[in-house]
Amino acid sequence: MGDLKKEYEASLKSIETENIIDRVFYRPIGFRIARLLTNTNITPNMVTVFSIFVGGVVGYFFYVNNIVYSIIGICLLIFANILDCVDGQLARMTGVKSSIGRILDGMAGDVWFASIYIGFAYRLMDIYGTSWFFGLAVLSGLSHLIQANITDYYKTLHLFFISKEKGKEFQTLKQVKETHKETKIGLSKTFYLLYIGYTYLQVKATPNLQKMLLNLSEKYGDDIPDPIRKSFRSQSLKLMPFIDLLTFNGRTMIMFAIVLTGHVWAYFLYEIIVLNLILITVMNKHEKMCANFMK
Repeated sequence: MGDLKKEYEASLKSIETENIIDRVFYRPIGFRIARLLTNTNITPNMVTVFSIFVGGVVGYFFYVNNIVYSIIGICLLIFANILDCVDGQLARMTGVKSSIGRILDGMAGDVWFASIYIGFAYRLMDIYGTSWFFGLAVLSGLSHLIQANITDYYKTLHLFFISKEKGKEFQTLKQVKETHKETKIGLSKTFYLLYIGYTYLQVKATPNLQKMLLNLSEKYGDDIPDPIRKSFRSQSLKLMPFIDLLTFNGRTMIMFAIVLTGHVWAYFLYEIIVLNLILITVMNKHEKMCANFMK
């Protein structure tokens, strides 16, 4: 039993960055599925691609103004997120990791929610007879991209301060550009070109964080002392409950309730107004934290 618990914990990025819904539901299920796949020829990237297709059809089920279709759509989205857990846990359990896998994993959620926003817009157009809702869908999609980008950056940064091993996925813009330059022409190079834009936004949105990282690099190089790592994490952890509101679990709990009531227009307002206000608040708090950290 003890060995199984250790194996489960090793399949996670870090307990510190997992919210309660992940810990009690998604991750345990993902772990069991990943264990079943460890001795097969199924790779983490295959699981990711499958999750993209599963989540990508949810928009159709949310488009149909029918409670049964809505419940099916909710179940499919939950299953897609379980698969999203499986790919990462399988990668950590088997050691089969790739940079492209991480980029694909990040794209999966974007595809799911793009499908959902389009489905909502078509549903509302059928009800109200206007295509203006597609404007809200676009604004929701852009908001989602920015929110997911920044929250992923903060969570990966937290892992970086746990240990070098846990923080391997945290890359500077310079490192991403170098990887893109070294990658041979093909699909991987195209993915990395998109990833440069993804990382550029993260850097430009966090000036105080960049100054803090530069300061630490100049002082300690790659060997940041443990007391400094622990100090940063203790402050970062205080922001995690707010950051979690911007993650899959945070947004889908509200989305599922709205879909089941049939008032899907309300989710556009939640995405564009409420979640963006939370993002702005989190960014301001995080930037102040970074500005004060090295004083």
